[in-house]
Amino acid sequence: MNILVCLKQVPGTTRVNIDPQTNTLVRQGIENIINPFDSYALEEGVRIKERCGGKVTAISMGPPQAEEALRQAISTGADEAILLSDRAFAGADTLATSYTLARAIKKIEDYGLIICGRQTIDGDTAQVGPELAEVLEIPFISYVSQIEEIDNGHMRVQRLIEEGHEVIETSLPALITVVKEINVPRLPSLRGLTRAKSAAIQVWDARELDVDQDRVGLSGSPTRVIKTFFPQRAGKAEIIQGNLEDQIANLIEKLKGSKLI
Repeated sequence: MNILVCLKQVPGTTRVNIDPQTNTLVRQGIENIINPFDSYALEEGVRIKERCGGKVTAISMGPPQAEEALRQAISTGADEAILLSDRAFAGADTLATSYTLARAIKKIEDYGLIICGRQTIDGDTAQVGPELAEVLEIPFISYVSQIEEIDNGHMRVQRLIEEGHEVIETSLPALITVVKEINVPRLPSLRGLTRAKSAAIQVWDARELDVDQDRVGLSGSPTRVIKTFFPQRAGKAEIIQGNLEDQIANLIEKLKGSKLI
């Protein structure tokens, strides 16, 4: 079975700066990693390949440096990697991102399953997976915690819900988003690192994908980031003096004055 894994490169730290002009993250000078939830998606894709055969293709949309994440994906079991990179894709929201990914997947054609992480740690929307399935017009299952069976064009999975789990069957091809309970991602092997270093990463731009320019990047994004800022936190501390009884009485009076009690 040929499996496609969609992954994103994200900042590997919470200490990031915001460009006040574009309201986007300043990625220069910080460590970038594969989105953690996407690592579980990649691992599950490799495990399915090991059981059922086929190949795993990792796909990412981003700037040229996102190639690092794709090489990491190859080092942990992906067979091929495709980077969707073009200035026209910049500023895309989840809908424009889903459209661009869908154009690439339609170009690939031969696939049985698409796996995405539950959400990214930078955007935190969990929208790209379901939107991508909608554009491709294929079945979609979210919060998959276990794949029970894949056989003869069908798949049965366990889906994590608040009350426990539910079992769902679907026809293939389909798209699933996975949660961290599904597996433990492997570390890259020496052989994998060597292969990743010399692997040829395919780069597809807007012309290669024959996209509608009105549906990619900022032009294709119905949502915009108007302002991004860090909340200003201000606080003060006061030490209450006196014996224990006086401290308690003083504290109660202060709480009453603050309307907390």
